[in-house]
Formats: sequence, C-alpha cells, structure tokens
Amino acid sequence: MTIPCDILVFGGTGDLALHKLLPALYHLFREARLDPAVRIIALARRNLPRNDYLKLAERHCRAQIARSNFEEDVWQRFSARLDYFPMDASQSADFGRLARYLGEPGGLTRIFYLATAPNLFVPIANHLRNAGLADAEARIVLEKPIGHSLESATAINEAIGAVFEENQVFRIDHYLGKETVQNLMALRFANALLEPVWRNNQVDHVQISVCETLGVENRGGYYDRAGAIRDMLQNHLLQLLCLVAMEPPSQFEAEAVRDEKVKILRALKPITGQDVQDKTVRGQYGAGRIGGQEVPAYYFEKDVDNDSDTETFVAVEAHIDNWRWAGVPFYLRTGKRMARRSSQIVIQFKPVPHELFSGAQVNQLLIQLQPDERISLRMMTKSPGKGMRLEPVDLDLNLAQVFSQTRRWEAYERLLLDVLDGDSTLFMRRDEVEAAWAWVDPIIKGWEEHFQPPRNYGAGNNGPEQASALLAHQGRHWYS
Repeated sequence: MTIPCDILVFGGTGDLALHKLLPALYHLFREARLDPAVRIIALARRNLPRNDYLKLAERHCRAQIARSNFEEDVWQRFSARLDYFPMDASQSADFGRLARYLGEPGGLTRIFYLATAPNLFVPIANHLRNAGLADAEARIVLEKPIGHSLESATAINEAIGAVFEENQVFRIDHYLGKETVQNLMALRFANALLEPVWRNNQVDHVQISVCETLGVENRGGYYDRAGAIRDMLQNHLLQLLCLVAMEPPSQFEAEAVRDEKVKILRALKPITGQDVQDKTVRGQYGAGRIGGQEVPAYYFEKDVDNDSDTETFVAVEAHIDNWRWAGVPFYLRTGKRMARRSSQIVIQFKPVPHELFSGAQVNQLLIQLQPDERISLRMMTKSPGKGMRLEPVDLDLNLAQVFSQTRRWEAYERLLLDVLDGDSTLFMRRDEVEAAWAWVDPIIKGWEEHFQPPRNYGAGNNGPEQASALLAHQGRHWYS
C-alpha cells in the first residue's frame, strides 16, 4: 500500500496518459497497491465534462488492458477516484484555479506527472511554485527527452532544480522499468558463472539493438526535430549500455546504482572529428513493404518536411575507457521501419584459445527485451551421429513461461509505484542526463560539420548497408 496521494497527470488526453499511465494505475489499483483515498486528476486544455473524460478513459483502457484483467466493479471503483480538470498549462492563472480545486494537502503527497511536450516542463514547474503547490512533499515526474542538447538539458535541470530538490525529481525512461532490463543486474551480480567472464579478456564485443517496424506515426512534428539519436540513442540505448557495463554498486540502493551508471557515461570515449564518419552511420527509410503492406518514405510522413535530412536510423561503435572494457567495442543500433521489431542485447564471447574442432564457434548471451522477454546462452555442442560436427544450441530461459502464473507487469506500473514509494533507483539523475548529452552532442556536431546526410534504406530492411560495414571490416556482423 502506498502513501496517501494526489496524482496529477498533465497532458491527460494524450496518448501516453490514455494508453500507458491510466492502464498502469488501474492495475495498481486493482491489486490494492494504491491508497484507497488516492485521487487521479487528468489535466488538459480540452473543455470536457468529467463524464465525457471517464468515457474516453474507459474506451482506451479497455483497448489496452487484457479482457481477463478488466473487471467492471474494479473499473467503477477506480473511475470514482478519477477526475478531469480542464486547464492551460502555460497560463499562470489556471494554476491558481487548480490550487483552489485541490485545497489544502492535509498530509497528502502530490505527484505531478508531466506527460507533455518538454518545452512545458519549466513553465509548469514555475507555475506550481507560484501557486504554492511545489511543497517539500511534492514530486515531479519528467518524461524524456530532457532537452535536445547538453545546453538545453542543463537549462531544464537548473530551472527544475530551482523549484524542486533532486530527490523530488523523477526523470523517467520506461525502458528501465522492463522486467528483463532489471534482470540484467540480477543476471550479472547474482550469478557466479557470469561475473568472471563479464570483462574484456572474455568478451569480444557487445551489441545493443532497438529495432522498430513502426514509422513515426503521429509524432512526425516532434520526430523531425529530434531524429533517432535524440529520441532513442541518447536515452534508451545509453541506459542499457550503462546496465551492461557498470561495476557492481556497493549496495542495491538508488544513489549507489546511479553513481556507477554515471561512471560509465563519463568513461565513454568521445567520438569527434574523423571518428564521426568512421564510427557512426545515419540512415533514413525510403518506401518499402512492412508486413506485406506498402509504406511511404519518411519524408512523405505526416508533419515531416519533404526535404528532411533527419535520421530514422543510427548505428554507433562506442568504446569505454576503463579497466573492465578497454578494447571491447559496443555496437549500438536503433531504427524505424526495420525488418522486424526487436530489442535485444548480445554479449559475444571470444572464441576458445585453441580451436580443437573446425567450424565457427558461436558462444554468446542473448538478452531479449521485446517482443518476448527471454535470456538465451548459445553454446557449441556435438550433433548426433558419427564425427565431431558441432552446432550451436540455446540454453533458453523464457521468462513468460517460467513465471506463467504471474501477470507480467508493464514498465509504467513498476515505475509509477517507485515514484509513489520515493525510490529513484530506476530513474535518471541530473548528472546522468547531462553526461549522456555530453557524449552525444559531438556526434551531432560532427554530422553537421561534415555534411553527413542520412543513408537511404528501404522500409522493411535492416538499415543501410553501411551499418553492416561498421562491423564487417572487423570480421563481425549484426545478430539476427
């Protein structure tokens, strides 16, 4: 059971609120993890009567929640705790109205979830302070992206920090709420088999891929300003890299874990000058076929400039300058309109010192985040029959099967519960965000200085051929 609280969701009529946050809160309510007196208040500009908003919320929640988990009596009790308050988050006067509507806190903790465009983060924080709502018990949740560069991220962090203490700020990256991502730490630090080989004398390279079959959908206006490097690599992929590469924290506690992640970000070797051309690849999808259907080129998507040079694919060869990982390349890749949807981490081990048997040796650990959550250790074994013919075989841990009697939590459920508990372990600290931007900014600057346009790849493919060359010149290839 969590603390008594008011949860205020700015952007309450948006996709994030309706598709992710409300279903997550419903599940927490259904499992009695929320205080019975909790109030969930959606805030947005649309002038909707409360009953109309409840109908909107129910329609979207029914679409997102498994039929077996949507219980009519639970929804009635949940919706009784749900309210709607029309307001313009850019207008200071509306926050005065909000303060009067909320009344005195009376021991309640107020959680302000900013499911809005990033340009509203600072105005909302300032308006909350001026309206007397940003008290010492309040918490604020910021969705990524935090800025579009180191300079803008620092400005946002400083402005938010002038209103809220760091322990009141929760910068959310939903990837860190995924079960398999958290299993990374258990896999590494609770298994004596893996810890001794998790280093440069045994690991050949690491691949981290987040591939999507979707295009930009309804996010064309935002995406055309951000691109794949800002939208995905600066946050999701670098967070995964940190969890793969970090040293064991002294204890499983928020600051200890985040200290180790920051050390990795600061140890990333800068990619500047000629290295930008040699170690990075930009791509943009053209027309093609996905799932048997024709899809348009990126520059024909809604709200995208017809002459856009925004990248929808990026691949990077990164290196970490520390004792554990010196000499081990980390290949990061993300793209839209790819051949298949998949998020995975591949730890490729070095071959045995002496090749006693002929043929390729494929020793690797595969950590798959989506579409299925599973961990596979690929090892070489003898094929039945005469002779020593070896084949790779997977030792496979399918988490959905192992825990088939337990409902799989969505990432936002876990992260929302952590906010309510005041646990910031899975959230980004200010210096984490800024360290990530400090590494990404020179890559973007290098693209601009060298006029490096995105390479074309047809929708339904695995990205531009230059991405394969990034590994091929060292005798490696992307895992498929």
